[in-house]
Amino acid sequence: MTGAHHVLALALFSGFVLVTLAITTLVGRGRRGSPEEFYAGGRLFSPMENGFAIAGDYMSAASFLGVTGLIALYGYDGILYTVGFLVAWLVVLFLVAELVRNCGRFTLADVLVTRLRERPVRIATGVSSVTVSVVYLVAQMVGAGSLMTLLLGGTGAWARAWTVVGVGVLMVVYITLGGMRAATWIQIVKAVLLLGGTTALTVLVLLRFHGDLSALLTTAADRSGHGRAFLAPGLKYGGDWTSRLDFVSLGLALVLGTAGLPHILSRFYTVPTARAARRSVIWSIGLIGTFYLMTVVLGFGAAAVLGSGAVRAAGAGGNNAVPLLALDLGGGPGSTGGTVLFSVVAAVAFATILAVVAGVTLASSASVAHDLYRTLGRRARTPRSEVAVARAAAAGTGAVAIGLGLLAQDLNVASLVGLAFAVAASANLPVLLYSLFWRRFTTRGAVWSVYGGLVPAVALVVLSPIVSGAPGAVFPGLDFAYFPLENPGLVSVPLGFLAGWLGTVTSPEPADAAGHAETEVRSLTGAGAA
Repeated sequence: MTGAHHVLALALFSGFVLVTLAITTLVGRGRRGSPEEFYAGGRLFSPMENGFAIAGDYMSAASFLGVTGLIALYGYDGILYTVGFLVAWLVVLFLVAELVRNCGRFTLADVLVTRLRERPVRIATGVSSVTVSVVYLVAQMVGAGSLMTLLLGGTGAWARAWTVVGVGVLMVVYITLGGMRAATWIQIVKAVLLLGGTTALTVLVLLRFHGDLSALLTTAADRSGHGRAFLAPGLKYGGDWTSRLDFVSLGLALVLGTAGLPHILSRFYTVPTARAARRSVIWSIGLIGTFYLMTVVLGFGAAAVLGSGAVRAAGAGGNNAVPLLALDLGGGPGSTGGTVLFSVVAAVAFATILAVVAGVTLASSASVAHDLYRTLGRRARTPRSEVAVARAAAAGTGAVAIGLGLLAQDLNVASLVGLAFAVAASANLPVLLYSLFWRRFTTRGAVWSVYGGLVPAVALVVLSPIVSGAPGAVFPGLDFAYFPLENPGLVSVPLGFLAGWLGTVTSPEPADAAGHAETEVRSLTGAGAA
């Protein structure tokens, strides 16, 4: 790409940033005082609006950049991510959406404290929610760094580093100025742009192969370097028993993790009723399902048009497959059409990253202010002071995510998001399901469930090949990878459920029967819901 083309790409990206900042300023003006406005946008969004916002929140850089890259590199095994991400919404639809909306106000802890002691539960779920959010944010930072490297036409570490810092600053600005209302509209705009951009690329890929899917797959297999094995299971997860167990672990994390993601749970509080929450999920499933079907075409399209070797050469994690595919489909490097299409796709990808980090940062700051500050703070707490703490927490979360994002720049963003799903499925989902459905569940069981899933999940990630002992690890020169799997879900998710059961059956305090009855009635009928 020439210097003029780089200017065009950066101009389109800068234009989107200015538009989102304008949205943030307009929708946040005069409406930032109360926690209900800041955390839930006043609960005034329609099911369709919230459905688009949920889709915008969920269709992250891991999906647009990471999953397509994995399909381009590993073929069939890369599709497993799309299946896991999509099937997970059935768990959300049937077990979580309506019940969480009826029982909670702003965070996961609000669902639990109806029947459990407030202080230990808020501390545990607050710590867990912040941890999940930070891991999720790291993946978005890595995607932003990879994308900016392409936009600037170089591979220097400074481009990635300053991009990560810039995205962190922008996400703090979005949340500080606009809260949930701004984050929601940014996510809606981003969802429309992403679906439009993905649809256009999918059509161009199909036109390149005259609508012949068989020709597309055959060419992808031929140019992958693996032949027919590219279209069969086992290229990434079938080499030995360790890789097969890693596949099971990943699938478990993806299917169960969505229902425990704080930024997804918080979206159910932005609509007025539980029925609206359920309809929001139905809208989002349709949008997300359509999107993931198209990512399969784009992944195989990148392998067929570019070749897996070229995708890997542009970045070990494959995160640049879609932008490079857009460049080729538009006419190739140096052409105006290729540059325009590349720039549009890059701007859409950045829209994806900025919208997702806004929602995740808001969920994290809500956990800090509404759960940890309310419980641990010694000074008098008012709604205004809680919102002020949430804004400060957004800055702190951004700083931590920036630091970790700089360390993990060479990892695939979908793999990083899989880790966040594993932590959410291990720490948040067990306590949520036990609280909603188990009459005997106690406060000790809740605390043990959260820490019993959170601590093993984080510890096993640190001791996995993701962090050390492998060429693409965070610290490739060190080796303390004592846990062989890349994803800890197979071990940490059962431990979370086991710890919750063990804490409950050994608890000296009896279960709060009245509290469970109140939770049951509220979750099923909506009586007393905020």
